[in-house]
Amino acid sequence: MKLCLLALLGLPLAAQDFSEVQVDRIAHGYHFTEGPAWSHEGFLLFSDIPAGTIIKYSAGGEEVYRESSGGAAGNAFDPQGRLYTCETRARRVVRTDKKGRVEVLADRWEGKRLNAPSGIAVSHNGHVYFTDPAFGYQQDARELDFYGVYHITAKGQLSVIAKPAGRPNGIALSPNGRILYVANADERNIRAYDVDREGEVSGERVLVSKVDGIPAGIHASENGDLYVAAKGIAVYSPDGKLIATIPVAEKPSNCVFGDADLHTLYITARTSVYRVRFDAKEPSQN
Repeated sequence: MKLCLLALLGLPLAAQDFSEVQVDRIAHGYHFTEGPAWSHEGFLLFSDIPAGTIIKYSAGGEEVYRESSGGAAGNAFDPQGRLYTCETRARRVVRTDKKGRVEVLADRWEGKRLNAPSGIAVSHNGHVYFTDPAFGYQQDARELDFYGVYHITAKGQLSVIAKPAGRPNGIALSPNGRILYVANADERNIRAYDVDREGEVSGERVLVSKVDGIPAGIHASENGDLYVAAKGIAVYSPDGKLIATIPVAEKPSNCVFGDADLHTLYITARTSVYRVRFDAKEPSQN
């Protein structure tokens, strides 16, 4: 299936020409796709949350990468090729090394189980950031009395960055790793935080308010533009101005840049996965 996007907002666009882009469906037949992550080994991973599986997509087609994934949602790779996953049903964050060994990085805060980790981002120097909301039935099983945004240092120390009133969902780092972005599903906004050289954050502020639709996953391009899964893929400039909205046939949940040149945006959306070729690309480092 192909969609054509024409003359979106009539705004001047310096980094990416959105006057005509093509959205292709490349995989379908899943329950609810989420957590796209591009491996520099040349393949895409994404989660099918209800099925409890992680799927691998490559030039050779689709195959199950992991079964019994604990309700995997968000995924991310670090520069060493290790996979980080938020397991919503298992209520933990894990790291899988290149040999397939799984290590639990976080499952409790002050003795209480996490709610249901969702979005995750990993910096080039090993700092991990993740969101811990609770949706649907997850609300009934909560032990914590807050929704959290967390930081795991390169040495494995866990801390709480924020306890927003609404549920945090998508999370991403700017191309230089100095800004952390968090989408809030209830408040329909995107917050930004400054990140120092030690990975600590400060300076919380609302970068984008009144997102059209419920913001979910987010990802930053090389020039700092934000691609937000909401009502379509909303594209914002680094200062929070709406540039364009890319319509998708199904409601998107997340997105990531991939392919050998990192010029393709992969989009998870309900039962399918889509892709769009762009001039903008994935940041070379976080």
